[in-house]
Amino acid sequence: MKKSIIWFKDISIKDVGLVGGKNASLGEMFSKLSGKSLPAGRQGINIPDGFALTTDFYWRFIKENKLNDKLKKIFSDLKPKSIASLQKTGKAARALFAKTAIPAAMEKEISKAYKLLCQKYGQNCRVAVRTSGVAEDSPTTSFAGQFETFLNIKDEKKLFWAIKQSLVSTFTDRAIAYREENKIPQLKFALSVGVQKMVRSDLASSGIIFTIDTETGFPNAVVINGIWGVGEMIVKGRITPDEFQVFKPTQAIIVKNLGTKTKKLIFSKAGGLKEVSTSRSEQEKFCLKDEEILTLAKWAILIEKHYSRPQDIEWAKDGRSGKLFIVQSRPETVQAARSQNYFEEYEIKTRQKPVLKGIAIGSKIGQGKAKIIKNTAEINRFKQGEVLVTKMTDPDWLPAMRIASALVTDEGGRTSHAAIISRELGIPAVVGTKTGTKALETGKEATIDCSSGEGRVFKGKIPFSLKRINLGKLPKTKTKIMVNIGAPEIAYKTSFLPCSGVGLARTEFILTEKIGIHPLAIYYFNDLKDKGLKLKIDRLTFGYKDKKQFFVDELAEGISQIAAAFWPRPVILRLSDLKSNEYRSLIAGEIFEPEEENPMMGLRGASRYYNEKFQPAFKMECQAIKKARDEFGLKNIWLMVPFCRTPEEGKKVLTLMTKYDLISENQRLGQRQSVDRPKVYMMAEIPSNVILVDQFSKTFDNYSIGSNDLTQLLLGVDRDNAKLSQIFDESNEAVKRAVKEFIKKAHWDGKKVSICGEAPASVPGFVEFLIKCGIDSISVNSDSVIKTILLVDKIEKKLKK
Repeated sequence: MKKSIIWFKDISIKDVGLVGGKNASLGEMFSKLSGKSLPAGRQGINIPDGFALTTDFYWRFIKENKLNDKLKKIFSDLKPKSIASLQKTGKAARALFAKTAIPAAMEKEISKAYKLLCQKYGQNCRVAVRTSGVAEDSPTTSFAGQFETFLNIKDEKKLFWAIKQSLVSTFTDRAIAYREENKIPQLKFALSVGVQKMVRSDLASSGIIFTIDTETGFPNAVVINGIWGVGEMIVKGRITPDEFQVFKPTQAIIVKNLGTKTKKLIFSKAGGLKEVSTSRSEQEKFCLKDEEILTLAKWAILIEKHYSRPQDIEWAKDGRSGKLFIVQSRPETVQAARSQNYFEEYEIKTRQKPVLKGIAIGSKIGQGKAKIIKNTAEINRFKQGEVLVTKMTDPDWLPAMRIASALVTDEGGRTSHAAIISRELGIPAVVGTKTGTKALETGKEATIDCSSGEGRVFKGKIPFSLKRINLGKLPKTKTKIMVNIGAPEIAYKTSFLPCSGVGLARTEFILTEKIGIHPLAIYYFNDLKDKGLKLKIDRLTFGYKDKKQFFVDELAEGISQIAAAFWPRPVILRLSDLKSNEYRSLIAGEIFEPEEENPMMGLRGASRYYNEKFQPAFKMECQAIKKARDEFGLKNIWLMVPFCRTPEEGKKVLTLMTKYDLISENQRLGQRQSVDRPKVYMMAEIPSNVILVDQFSKTFDNYSIGSNDLTQLLLGVDRDNAKLSQIFDESNEAVKRAVKEFIKKAHWDGKKVSICGEAPASVPGFVEFLIKCGIDSISVNSDSVIKTILLVDKIEKKLKK
């Protein structure tokens, strides 16, 4: 028997055809995953109760008001590719629904259910009214934001109004456009309406969770976004939310980024929501505590496991009870649908500086004539293939977005409407540029580049290349191929490359880009005399009272993103190797750094770590690595000491690492190490490393050859000096003899040898030379991994013959 109203406890995921994806998911979680539904002793998920008006309710509304023939007539003239025709059709259909009343008998059924809900939660029962389409939230269609949502509905009269408006929203322009895009018949589509107890998140916080990284499809991260107040502000894209990332295998928080959160939505006394400014205290602190982040992550993993696919989840915290709730879950429809057997790599061909930067959505490159559109009343001017440039988008912008080649917005974050829909449509977008509508000009060509992990916008049509590689057809080589990486932002994407791990993870990028302040300025912050400088550092450290903890946390996060991306494959982390001129370029760097004539040969690498003045900075660096390994559980982080001039220097560095509890005393003495401690490599890049390899082997576990520095020191060429570039040659016989000799002697001592310089990718014949020498692994930049695998396979087969 058909039912017009069903309670969540009686709904399962099998009822999608009756209550739509959103309500079916709520019912499934309420009946299968909430505390009452799980066996004793198992903690369930908090889900607010409610009921759904079924598709039978929708069809009854149409039948009893005799709307079917009228709708057929309205849609008979629809021209789907014409924005003007789409707007005209939508307006007529909405007007038809708007002047039609809900029959009295149907209102009576709603009233009865609403009163039962209020009995459960008290007379001051505020509800959320959300729409749920039958084709909505299926594995291939998300319908994100297509229909209306009404929050803080506080009485029966407002409830009837909200349900009526939900039915009207069946025919918003964006919903009509979306159904056309996904080949869903307009008049066979039905709507369900959910009525759910409202969580008082206006007194606390709310947000969105993805159980997969939305930009790359990396499966081991739970990404949580949060703001103060009701969560609709995130989708509107008007503020940047806090972002937290939890690594699934160890359930550790590896990323915490503070958002701006200058505005929030709270309950209005008359019903509905109103926008207010947040306090300075709210802006300077995270909207969730660590234990709450981990609870939400645990729930998200449970939901994903239950559904056996990645999820897009909404959460809310009740400000009165302090409890967390899950208020919605739908399938993640973009990354989950992509084949991981292929690796796409876009590369832009320019040295031109971008005119705009922002948050990259996706990893593609798009081009077209820019069209600045200020509001939805102007979108009928937008033409297919143009770059849509606007302040921000909401669901009404879909008709223009679906024909755009790319998108640029002034506002918005990774979970804004612009970001969500751009991913679904497969178009590159750069959001949160702040000045996109001012910097670009209508009618002029623009290139939107999301290929590097950072969103960049260039003027003009910039050439670029695209490689699409079938990973399943790549050969397996005896020689391990690893990857060099510096920027944590590209780690998730790079992890899909078929490599054996990271042969060189550079801390320098994290120090310069993520932190940007000289470590000693952070360590001695309280002793700084310049008040202006202290104020600048204070702002950049997000109000951290303990500046040292800021450094440890930020460095640990950057390292952990890379290590988590490649888990459980090893990540060989090179300890900081900035030169004095590079340290001077950091904030307050000139206070702590000398002006060296030749920084390339100066205070760098190992000599820095035990230097009396710099040692406090090295201590913080060790604390950050220890946090990533021990607190975050990323035991796949190994260490590499660069520019170690003498065996004595190596021993001094390991003594300090033992002092700071990064390695064990046994390891320092060259004895058998605990499996819980990291392997310690030495970067072989100085002639003394080659000559004294037998002595260095008493201190270090393994080696990685740095061919760049080894070449400059063997040939006496400053590689930063452009006038001597013609002499700098890694294929020089002196370099090759040194490499061959080093590999042979290291192998005598039972050590493995890798190489992480530029030579394998840039010097013809060098890979074959390395393989003949017996190199154990070759580490190259991400854009050279595939071609190196193919080349190594070809050489190995040739040598085998």
